Amino acid sequence: MSNIRYELLNTPPCPGGGPQLLYVTSAQYGPDWQGSMHAHTCTELFYCVRGIGEFRLTDRAQPVGSDDLIIVNPHVEHTETSFSSNPLEYIVLGVSGLNFHLVGTETSPCTVLNCRQHRSEILFYLREFVREAENTPPNWQDVCQHLLDVFLIKLSRQAALRIHPAAAHRANSECAAARRYIDEHFTEPLSLDTLAEVAHVNKYHLAHTFQKEYGISPISYLIMRRIREGRHMLESTSYSLSQIAHSIGFSSPSYFSQSFRKAEGISPAEYRKRARASQTTVPVQT
Repeated sequence: MSNIRYELLNTPPCPGGGPQLLYVTSAQYGPDWQGSMHAHTCTELFYCVRGIGEFRLTDRAQPVGSDDLIIVNPHVEHTETSFSSNPLEYIVLGVSGLNFHLVGTETSPCTVLNCRQHRSEILFYLREFVREAENTPPNWQDVCQHLLDVFLIKLSRQAALRIHPAAAHRANSECAAARRYIDEHFTEPLSLDTLAEVAHVNKYHLAHTFQKEYGISPISYLIMRRIREGRHMLESTSYSLSQIAHSIGFSSPSYFSQSFRKAEGISPAEYRKRARASQTTVPVQT
């Protein structure tokens, strides 16, 4: 998978606490990509430039394709998958300080809109974000923030979207950067030193503020993130415990089993056994 994320760092808060652009991602799926459930403390605007795939929430899956705009509000677990025969290419904006919902409806975790009629205009703005972030000319972060203000107004006109302040407080920027990095790199060897370097802060400061922000230490969150993916693989694959342990970042199968039992109260093998038993006993609806 080709995935380039451009972080906007050290940007001052917007006047009045308005929406703020945190990152821009440009990505295209490859045969090596395996989606996993994750959540963000910000809102994500996910635009499919081309391709076909599926966008999953914990309770449903939504087919997506070219010119679909998927808006995911904060703290909503989701993932995306792509058809290998027609891989997804997309651009994502991570925006703090707002929620979206369609006019005349209640706020929902996720909204999917097809924007084919407005493709040219939407892609003009999104590619401007990418160009600015990729080339980093003087004051590019300010330009991106102003582009966001205009883009949101245009979007609300075209799609009858209502934008309102996020109910949750804005996460500490260093903690949010560390958490995003964990969510995207949890299968890799990670340490507190690595996360502190990503967040550009002292590791002791990061450990303290992360605990205060999320009620869990960075390393405990990393283990929790791996365990969550481990549950999914135990339920949906036939991989051995050793294969799962190494694919989700644990240094050994025994460490995976120990961490899993501590988190779930049962061993990975017992969890898989129960999951398979429940799948085979689900009644068929006629």
